[in-house]
Amino acid sequence: MGKNVVVIGTLDTKGPEIAYLRDRLHDLGLTTTVVDSGILGEPLGIIPDISRAEAAVYGGTTIDALRNAGSRGKAVHGMRAALKVLVRQLYAEGKLDAIVSMGGAEGAVMGAATMMVLPVGVPKVLVSPIASGKHYFDPLVGTSDIMVVHSIVDILGLNLIATTIYDNVAAALAGLVEHGHVLTPPRPGDRYVAVTMLGNTTRAVMALKDRLDQAGYEAVIFHSNGVGGPAMEEMAEAGQFVGVIDFTTNETYDPMTGGIHDGGPERLKRIGLLGLPEVVVPGCIDFCVFHAGAIPDALRGRPVYDHNPEYTLVRATYDEMIALGHLFAERLNLARGSVMIAVPTEGLSIPNVPGGVFWNPEADRAFLAMLRSEIRPDIPVLTYPRHVNDPAFGVEVAELFVDMMRET
Repeated sequence: MGKNVVVIGTLDTKGPEIAYLRDRLHDLGLTTTVVDSGILGEPLGIIPDISRAEAAVYGGTTIDALRNAGSRGKAVHGMRAALKVLVRQLYAEGKLDAIVSMGGAEGAVMGAATMMVLPVGVPKVLVSPIASGKHYFDPLVGTSDIMVVHSIVDILGLNLIATTIYDNVAAALAGLVEHGHVLTPPRPGDRYVAVTMLGNTTRAVMALKDRLDQAGYEAVIFHSNGVGGPAMEEMAEAGQFVGVIDFTTNETYDPMTGGIHDGGPERLKRIGLLGLPEVVVPGCIDFCVFHAGAIPDALRGRPVYDHNPEYTLVRATYDEMIALGHLFAERLNLARGSVMIAVPTEGLSIPNVPGGVFWNPEADRAFLAMLRSEIRPDIPVLTYPRHVNDPAFGVEVAELFVDMMRET
């Protein structure tokens, strides 16, 4: 039996298009399991392998109950929950080597949420007309490795543009299942260390990485853009790392202002609760991030820094820095393993230098004072007369981590 691709779609509206993709996959030697995620109408031009009624049962409900849920949103939510259970079971039974979904707004969100339950490395392809423009990509990708294809045209009709896209998607899936692989656990003796970074800390983290290499550790770098931090924490929970250097912790501040680098309410908790050794640096906590031209009225008048044509950075206030000191202490006090905090005192970001637009040493000292007043006595808070992006500081933090690992 060939490799099997699970194909998810709302067959009451996308039946002919899903059938076309299924047939192209068959032409390439793959088998398929077509799952109907539609709710209201009958499948058009295709017979699913798993009907919408059968799929609904996996969510502890029925298709009739979903139809009468009271709103389209509630119905989609119920089917999405059912599909997650179904896909997990298919994967556990060895009946899923790859997954693909095509849909508009609701169909794409349902398909993407379903893919997110699968391990890293399982081929996942999402095709949708909403995969471009001013849309949030979190519902389409999350912290997963979903490959998103913009369909250009809507998924209705088998015109030349559409079939070209679908043919290429089928070819991509064939290549993925033939040559790709699932993320494997570290081998005995592997020493991977998770590290967070932004452009504001790249030079320091590059030096840190080199120093870890010299000590026999391999750094795995995550971009702390609201997704990277949570993804790093998920990978840590999956057992990929021997320790963490959370060098760039800006994702803790954006939730306070509505910034786009929002790491969520569990950020800075999960590593400590795992008991993993960690060194934490308050890198870039002095700013939040907004799309250029989209700073909220409530934040206007604050110091800003044009990071690039797409993103603008906004400086944290004195009171917000105090709040961040409290947040750091509150979350890191939950740690069950070794924790050390390294604070550079000569600036927390590129524009936070003497004469720079974010230079406010009083606010940064207020953060440090609050952190020290509330952190557990057994968690050291070490200061360094360095800028956060100084390569020398990166080396010092790496050596701090190496020394910690020797002791633990």
